[in-house]
Amino acid sequence: MRYRLVSFAALLAAIAPAAPVLAWSHDTAAPVAVISAPALPQAAPLQGAPVADLVARVDIPWSRFQLDNGLTVIVHEDRKAPVVAVSIWYNVGSKDEPAGSTGFAHLFEHLMFGGSENSPQSHIQAMNAAGATGLNGTTWFDRTNYFQTVPTPALEQTLFLESDRMGFLLGQVGQEVLDLQRGVVQNEKRQRDNQPYGLSSYAQQEALFPVGHPYRHSTIGSMADLDAASLETVRNWFRDNYGPNNAVLVLSGDIDEAAARTLVNRYFGSIPRGPVNVPAEADIPTLAAPVEEVLYDRVAQTRVSRAWVVPGMLDPDAVLLSVGASILGGLASSRLDNALVRGDQTAAGVSAGAQAFHRLGFFSYSVNVKPGQDAAAVAARMDAVFQDFLANGPTQDEIDRVVTQYAARTIQGLEQVNGKASALAEGQLYAGDPDFYRNQLAAYAAVTPAQVRDAMQRWLNRPVYSQIVQPGERQAYVEAAAVPSGAAPVPATEIVRVPRDPMPAIGDVPNLDFPDVERAALSNGIEIVYARSTTVPVTRVAVEFDAGYAADDANSLGVHSMMLTLMEEGTTTRDSNALAEARERLGASVNMGASMDRTAASLTTVTTNLDPSLVLLSDVVRNPAFAPAEVERLRAQRLAGLAAERTQPAALAARALPPLIYGEASPYGRPFGGTGTPETISALTREDLVAEHAEWVRPDNARIFVVSDLPLADVTARLERAFGDWRAPATPRGTKAFPADIPATTARIVLIDRPQSPQSIIYGGAVLPVSGTDDLLTLQAANTVLGTDFLSRINADLRETKGWSYGVRGSINTLQHRAPYIVNAPVQANRTGESIAALIAQYERFLTTDGVTAAERDRTVNGDTRGLAGGFETSGQILGALRSNALYGRPDNYQETLASRTRALTADQMDAAARAAINPNQFVWVVVGDASVVQPQLEALGLPIEVRPAQ
Repeated sequence: MRYRLVSFAALLAAIAPAAPVLAWSHDTAAPVAVISAPALPQAAPLQGAPVADLVARVDIPWSRFQLDNGLTVIVHEDRKAPVVAVSIWYNVGSKDEPAGSTGFAHLFEHLMFGGSENSPQSHIQAMNAAGATGLNGTTWFDRTNYFQTVPTPALEQTLFLESDRMGFLLGQVGQEVLDLQRGVVQNEKRQRDNQPYGLSSYAQQEALFPVGHPYRHSTIGSMADLDAASLETVRNWFRDNYGPNNAVLVLSGDIDEAAARTLVNRYFGSIPRGPVNVPAEADIPTLAAPVEEVLYDRVAQTRVSRAWVVPGMLDPDAVLLSVGASILGGLASSRLDNALVRGDQTAAGVSAGAQAFHRLGFFSYSVNVKPGQDAAAVAARMDAVFQDFLANGPTQDEIDRVVTQYAARTIQGLEQVNGKASALAEGQLYAGDPDFYRNQLAAYAAVTPAQVRDAMQRWLNRPVYSQIVQPGERQAYVEAAAVPSGAAPVPATEIVRVPRDPMPAIGDVPNLDFPDVERAALSNGIEIVYARSTTVPVTRVAVEFDAGYAADDANSLGVHSMMLTLMEEGTTTRDSNALAEARERLGASVNMGASMDRTAASLTTVTTNLDPSLVLLSDVVRNPAFAPAEVERLRAQRLAGLAAERTQPAALAARALPPLIYGEASPYGRPFGGTGTPETISALTREDLVAEHAEWVRPDNARIFVVSDLPLADVTARLERAFGDWRAPATPRGTKAFPADIPATTARIVLIDRPQSPQSIIYGGAVLPVSGTDDLLTLQAANTVLGTDFLSRINADLRETKGWSYGVRGSINTLQHRAPYIVNAPVQANRTGESIAALIAQYERFLTTDGVTAAERDRTVNGDTRGLAGGFETSGQILGALRSNALYGRPDNYQETLASRTRALTADQMDAAARAAINPNQFVWVVVGDASVVQPQLEALGLPIEVRPAQ
């Protein structure tokens, strides 16, 4: 639960079709009779490098200094690319908010993106033009942070802007700005609350903490407190908490200490100290007696959870409790998974976790009860597993698997300069030590079974808070006031502006130097496409197949994704639990996944464990067992997942739109998540899965993509051992057929009735007359102005001007064949009709008389070219580029051509590309919301309306 300003990546994720919900289960009809070979002996466990070897590889050299005004600065030099991460952490979070001012820390996160006295344009607009990547801000109980990675020539301007919003903000924060961002925050709260189980955390915090405790209220605050915020109260919150002596600034990347001292003194040195914020003290409360609370929500499964308040991150027990939670319900091979999901199969899903904050933490575990099961009996079984673990503790092997995963994830997270900046900043802010992350790694590596057992017994034998969320109608939702009480004119202190030197310009940003692409082939003909990245000792492999969810037959939707899911749940030599344990021992991620066009078996591993990880990857790809018991278990999970999708607003919209715009005959005319239909999943047999595998997952349909710190010859030899003797089956390889014509659509609305929704989800779209293999650079640049940029026409209108939404996006979903244009707009329920009207008006104006302006063209071109180095900073980004180049038929040097081609664009060219492709008169609008509130608004639009239930 992190409340944050939506970044471009987050907005992209918001429009993407909902990911399939697979960690669920459901009772099914009578199982299908299947025949299979007897279970085979399990392969010997794979062994990776000792944990100590992994921990020794983690190091972030740093230097530290402090300005006279108290600003602490940490510098990490990393010359791998001409980029610098700028990360500033303020020592203030929601725990520091007084009664009546809940949500202020998060509200200021938004206000600080709105511009400052010497840069009145949006901070996001300025940073976009500077080529920032990873631009965002987040608020939590203990801190607020802001971060971006910028090309080195943009560093001075970035420091000017960060210093301006630290020392010169309030002249830009007037009543209009406050009212707008207050509305945006309230829409963010509606968006979160509108999800299944979205209200349960509020109840948990209120039960676990006494009135007045700093951690009792949520970070996003209450509607009433946000309504009551006056301008002067808000300004005083800033004056009290955002001084330089209350902040940590980290510069990580293409910079050294000497340069950092000069620049930071230049831009931050004149900002005066502010009051010292001593983080709120917070004891660890213990309930007087166990508490059980029953809630009702529009959910598909009953959820039972247990929770305690435990020590925070600086307490040695925090690491021990984290390890214990992972073993209980965090690992894929966890105690609860093995007992309730794989074992008696009474659970649709389980989880456990220990969240450590500055002063305290939460320990919790939960179960989603399989439909048809007795919730009390399942909860009792869950508690029995917990009590046994509490009494006897873990094994050393379980601890080693947790620690190996933790170390591997840490190594991978340090590939980005911002990842290293965050690690250093967090340690400095909370522990006064940038090396805190190393101390944590050492603490994990030293954990013993007895220590975990004793820590859990110390803290988890105390009275527990139990929560049960059952399917049913929600409690009445507390909405914002029609007119915020804080919006009335209140005398506010006049801001005296202090002049500054002009903002520095951005120097010339060099063109992207993309890694050289090399090729090789295995002895069986599989092509290897390779690029080298030596930043961290990590190797990424994708064995890709020309399949994807489009490979499903129209009458058998979901077969392909079920086949991929079963491949991860057992091979002929390793059952489901053995596979999970093998991944954990190696610290490796081995996953089967698909887009609409391609299927891939993906591996990410520390390179020291590459050989055994490739053995595991090969086993998963080549030897799936499709064991009958696993087929039935995963069938139940998928059916339950499909039931859960019917409770999720975004999933309902994403499932409905594709067949409406493509027609059901097209391979793209089905939900992009690939989860299928209950009818197909219920009728599926093991033989169907075996045939699906033979048709698509085969060496004559494969290509291997690799990014590694090892040279190509070394990687090829290792891949040859894993895949070189793989032979294609005698049966024909699969093919996909796309119709030449797609039925034309006309503007209409499909309303999916979801009662008690404080927010409506709007999905609109049409199929474009272009394909992913076309040259879409000009069209994509035009749509940056129209739909994808934070300051795009539609987001600027609905979020930044009207305040009706937390974030709106219109994007071209780049598929291999005919591509769709999809608008995603979550809006407050009482503005649904007006929002669609506003969207239509924005598209019509842009595509007729009000095209790309010179300023928008320059901002887009500058942002798209300057941000290239940050956009391909990591091995994962490089691997994605290799794969997309192959999918869309692009040359190997495609990324290196982007800067020159983008700089040559004109506004007229961008306008012409958009007007030739996008036609809002063809948009079909899917609305998921409360029909009793929404339907009258939609009828006023004059478009045909079809109303469907949320089924």
